[in-house]
Amino acid sequence: MTPEWILEFIEFISQPWPWWVAGPMIALIMFILLFFGKEFGMSANFRVMCAADGAGDLADFFKFDWKSQGWNLLVALGAVFGGYLAARHFTPVDGNIAHVSAATVESLQELGFNFEEGHVPLIPEFYDWKALFTMRGLLVIVVGGFLVGFGARYAGGCTSGHAISGMSALQLGSMYAVVGFFAGGLFMTHVIFPLIFG
Repeated sequence: MTPEWILEFIEFISQPWPWWVAGPMIALIMFILLFFGKEFGMSANFRVMCAADGAGDLADFFKFDWKSQGWNLLVALGAVFGGYLAARHFTPVDGNIAHVSAATVESLQELGFNFEEGHVPLIPEFYDWKALFTMRGLLVIVVGGFLVGFGARYAGGCTSGHAISGMSALQLGSMYAVVGFFAGGLFMTHVIFPLIFG
């Protein structure tokens, strides 16, 4: 039988948390990282993993002290493990973990996306290997995936690296990158996305 204090703890951390809790926690983590001279970023882990696997023999880009970035790999692992725990053990009773606005739902339904309350909107055929052999699938999965990966490396980091870590360190390049992320996102949402799915 589960002790009462564990049940109370699970109930406490399973509740929706307001922005004024998450914001200061992110600020505290960033202060600690900057204090110790560390920079946070999820996409940097791909470079670390490639370097750890010997990619430095093929390209100079991967020749660096990857062991000094081992802590960042733990951050990525924690994000995966934390997501699994949240979905499997700390999900509210009704299972409603995806809070999507009514306007977004309406826009996505007009484009043919199926939507179930409490779930992420999706197009089922994209979760099938056959999707890779359609023009839509090729554009979204292959070309889109390449552009995301290439963009993150070309920009010197991903959204978390620039928007959270880089801007916390007052890096001008990160501000340019974040403006580009938002401009690209708006262009994709209002121009490209309707062309592909409309």
